[in-house]
Parts: sequence; C-alpha cells; structure tokens
Amino acid sequence: MKQKNILKLTAATLSIIGAGALLFHSAAEVTLAASTGKVETVPTSYQVSGSPQAALPASEIKDSEVNEETKEDINYSLGMDSLNTGTPTDTDLTMEEAARAGAQYLKDIFGLDLEGAYVYMSYYPGTETFPRAFWSGDVLFQKEQTPESTRWTYMIDAVTGELFNIDHSRQLETNVPLGYDSALEKNYHPYAELAKKKVEECKLIDGQIDRVEYNCQGYGGNDPTITVDVIGVNGEIVNMSFSRYDQLFLGLITDTSRKVTESALDRAIEEVESVEAEHVEDATATWTTTTIK
Repeated sequence: MKQKNILKLTAATLSIIGAGALLFHSAAEVTLAASTGKVETVPTSYQVSGSPQAALPASEIKDSEVNEETKEDINYSLGMDSLNTGTPTDTDLTMEEAARAGAQYLKDIFGLDLEGAYVYMSYYPGTETFPRAFWSGDVLFQKEQTPESTRWTYMIDAVTGELFNIDHSRQLETNVPLGYDSALEKNYHPYAELAKKKVEECKLIDGQIDRVEYNCQGYGGNDPTITVDVIGVNGEIVNMSFSRYDQLFLGLITDTSRKVTESALDRAIEEVESVEAEHVEDATATWTTTTIK
C-alpha cells in the first residue's frame, strides 16, 4: 500500500511539473477569438476534397483561406500529423475547420502569413493534465518536421475553436547563456510592457489590465525565455512568454487553458489525498485489531 501511494504521489507531481510544458509545447504532448479571448464558433460549411480524418501527408491536401486585406487566397499544405491517433467525433470541428481557426489566431497574434506553409494537425480527446478535447496544429515552412525546425504551434478547443495556447519556437544561430538571470526577477519591467502591449493589441482579456507579475525563466532549445502573467481587473490571467535573447514574443496561455489545467491538477491532488486518507484508516484499523488480540 505504501508503494502504491508513493507511485500515486509521484504521478501527480509529474503532472504538475509537466503542465507548463504541455501548454507551451502542445506539439510534444499533443499542448481568442480573432478580436477577444472569448469562444469562437467556426463555420461548418467550409470543406475541401479528401477525408478530413485520413492520415495523409501534408502535401496531399491543399487548403486555403481568404486574406481579408488583399482578398486573395492563402494556400498551405494541410494534413493529419503522422503521429496522430485520435478520431474527431461528430460534434468536433473537422480538421479543415480547426486549421482555419488556427490560421486566424496565427495571423491575429503573430501576424503570420501561412502562404506556402505546411500544417500538421492532431486530434486529442483529452489528456490527464488537460481533460478537454482539443485540436493541435504544428505549422512549419518546410515539409520535414524536426525538433530544430522553426515552427508555430497552437491548441484549440475541439468543439468551439477557442484558443488554449499558441507558441513560436526557433533555433538560434548563435550560442547564448541559458541559465537563470537573477536580476530579471526584479527588473522584468521591459517584458511587462511588451506583454501589456501585446494583450491590448490582440484584445486577449476583457476589460482593463490591472498588473503584470513575474512568473519564471527557462529556455526552449537554445532560446532563453522569460514568462510573465498579465492580470486583468476581472481576474483573468494571460501567461506571456518572450525570448531573453532579443525580447521576441514567443507565445501565450489563455485564462481558459489555465483554469482547465488547474482544475485537473486539483483533482489529481484530491485523489492522492484520498488514497493517503484510506492508507491512514487501514493502518489504524490494523493497529487496533492487533492491539485487541
């Protein structure tokens, strides 16, 4: 029983440690509407030839959306990721619809034009640390997917298309220190200003911004990062990440995503506490029986 409890506690701890990695690297676990952080419903009338659930190489399906500024089609190669194992239900967005929603988020938040891009989609009915069905997209401007590839990834609600997280990763062409910078913990204000500006430009929270707080430091590949929390007057929190190398915006986690993850982790902790309580009761009962005898 003791060994079982230790394993349970370890599993919950690993879930907690891995939650941030899941949300900022959805392609690995796999983990706004255009103008707000609210739920967006993607039109269901959009279709392209080919089965939306077939595991096709990205080059075998050509998808497009209309650039609202130029009124021209934006063409990109679209297909299921070769590692995908999930199957969408009838109530979920199709692969094409999810890719369109992702493309809009990439445009609105990163200003990214997907012309000529390769978009690899994956569907998940939910995970231990994120128990909501979601689509994830891995977007590159090269056909081959490698860990070093420059890419943009996103994770959206499989039914509504609401954004959970969006991320940009790259391989720097120079070596820079990746270690912790203690000075930034107190002097993070340049990143706070960048975060506030991005949140305001993309309307990522409802209402006014109350404050920006330091969160943590880390790195992705060879790119050192810093993360701050932008907190609204209504309590919304948007987690924003930037490169410590050149202050480039790297991604965000939405308030909805944070709440889903925290709820899952709370349940994991409650399960561990419940198992521990049962262990104490069993131990007490055993001690009492032995004493009576």
